[in-house]
Amino acid sequence: MDKSSVTEDAVALAAELQALAREGGLRSWRLRGRELLPVVQGGMGVGVSAASLAGTVAGLGGLGTISAVDLRRRHPDLMAATAHLDKEPDARERIDTANLVALDREIRGAKAIAQGRGLVAVNVMKALSAYEQYVRLALESGADAVVVGAGLPLDLPELARDHPDTALIPILSDARGVQLLVRKWEKKGRLPDAIVIEHPRLAGGHLGAAKVADLQDTRFDFEVVIPQVLEFFKTAGIEREIPLIAAGGIGCRDDILRLQALGASAVQLGTAFAVTQECDADPAFKRVLAEARPEDLVEFISVAGLPARAVRTPWLEKYLRLEPRLKAVAHVKKKCNMAFDCLAHCGLRDGKGEMGQFCIDQQLGHALDGDAQKGLFFRGAGVLPFGQQIRPVKDLMRWLLGGRMWNTPRVAFGATPLKGGDT
Repeated sequence: MDKSSVTEDAVALAAELQALAREGGLRSWRLRGRELLPVVQGGMGVGVSAASLAGTVAGLGGLGTISAVDLRRRHPDLMAATAHLDKEPDARERIDTANLVALDREIRGAKAIAQGRGLVAVNVMKALSAYEQYVRLALESGADAVVVGAGLPLDLPELARDHPDTALIPILSDARGVQLLVRKWEKKGRLPDAIVIEHPRLAGGHLGAAKVADLQDTRFDFEVVIPQVLEFFKTAGIEREIPLIAAGGIGCRDDILRLQALGASAVQLGTAFAVTQECDADPAFKRVLAEARPEDLVEFISVAGLPARAVRTPWLEKYLRLEPRLKAVAHVKKKCNMAFDCLAHCGLRDGKGEMGQFCIDQQLGHALDGDAQKGLFFRGAGVLPFGQQIRPVKDLMRWLLGGRMWNTPRVAFGATPLKGGDT
């Protein structure tokens, strides 16, 4: 099939999805003047959501998201030039440069796949040491939006001052955080173009709560947060100016209908997209997520100091067993395990006993490569539409927007337990 035929097929599929959404009672939404399907693909690192996944979602008329962190892992030439670096005085600089080159490649690759349809965003964690560099590169390389979580991005308006056409989207979890950020941004002459409201009890990866015990707090429930935020917008005189994107636990059209009825404009999914064929991770990575059962999920404190949710793999099982002892002997290290200090504040490197005591970049890298024994596999708590099946993005979008399942049984989680073992 030639390139023109592929483009025609994508255009036809995008039109089909728009029709499915309308017929199913779903509203489209607008971001920076572009009409979009009400489905956002969340950013997932390391390397899980890159050009292939983000570009495919955007090409179908949605918002696709590249995760910025350590993308050199997806480029053999960049890894060959940096993987050996350890004690060299310029190791961090060279690795950071390689990651910026990789991010630029992934943005351009995603936009080439999208062919002008939908929008391509870049997710940058505020907790990263190279946060500002990633944001500036994303802006300069033509990302349509910059999404920031894992901390309050109060400085994002200044960083994007020379890029007024790029959408800025913070990730928050409660109404108090939204009010604080909007008030701070207003003083800088800019409002968020949209806000992701992420439910920490349902989402995967790093979660927007102070501690694990807070994950069950009802203040995070969509039925609480969304009306509170909309009331704040009304009293602040910015009603209907900032779309809300609900994230966490979404798995079907009825979920989107319910959230749009509450006042959300769109929804964001991570894990459901992580188990698609176009996801940029190894097939074995997808199987670990798809085969996990509810009892295989565990919450713990990450090395970034934030609660996190992941699959209880052999490595994580062993780590959690040793965690009390590791925290008891936490001490400042001479250097970062991976030589580039991926986090601004790292429990392992900085000797913070109240934070996690493992190298997150190393463990997420193992997961990206599909190493079920050594990897850290972040996963949301929601239902996977296709059970253990790995299906194309188009199938997921058809299900979410039109409820079409092609007689595939819907399974809450996989049925194959992970086997224990040592790392």
